[in-house]
Amino acid sequence: MAAFAWGFVAASSLIVGGAIVLRYHVRERALGMVMAFGSGVLISAVAFELVDEAFTTGGGTGRVALGLFAGSIVFFAGDALVDRMGGAKRKHSGGGQADGSGPAIVLGIVLDGIPESIVLGLTIVTGGSVSAAFLVAVTLSNLPEAIAATSGLSRSGWSGRSILGLWTLVSVVSGLAALLGFTAFDSASNGTIAFVLAFAGGAILTMLADTMMPEAFEHGGRLVGLVTTLGFALAFGISALE
Repeated sequence: MAAFAWGFVAASSLIVGGAIVLRYHVRERALGMVMAFGSGVLISAVAFELVDEAFTTGGGTGRVALGLFAGSIVFFAGDALVDRMGGAKRKHSGGGQADGSGPAIVLGIVLDGIPESIVLGLTIVTGGSVSAAFLVAVTLSNLPEAIAATSGLSRSGWSGRSILGLWTLVSVVSGLAALLGFTAFDSASNGTIAFVLAFAGGAILTMLADTMMPEAFEHGGRLVGLVTTLGFALAFGISALE
């Protein structure tokens, strides 16, 4: 159950971010900076905790390349499907979620978090304990996502109770995904683990380029480049100390 607990803990920052927005007004520029910082943290985690680990575990580049492109394509296709179902603006801070489908919004948010949660469980398999660097990366990146989405959902007419209920549901699903990552790959071969790590890396990079980074620049302006680098450096420092 440790995998479930870590997955839930990492995703619970969604609840925290939602509660912050419901209680306090978050300026759009500040939101852009937080999203940029979270993007930098996740980019570092993908590079050093996923792709580099996949290359070391798999002993070659073939499975890494295949996993990266497969993860990117699967996430792109899933995201496009959710958009068609009405969940295109699920993480937009400017509102518009009311025009979409509630189930599609929920499905899209879950889709965004599943790859990271599975990897959290997988890091217990590969390292014997959860990766502190990746745990911090997921936790920090969830915070700005929740802040942006909660702002938009609230402007679209969602009640505070419904929003917090959504984040609690996503946190539970994330915990289950982490548990799946641990149990499904506990006895998997090194090649399979390498593929899954790279697959998650490709999915997360696609998500960043499609949602978080454009939103960060829209709200934060050119300064987000410096803040993204700061997030990258912090996550790299944590990874190097492990």
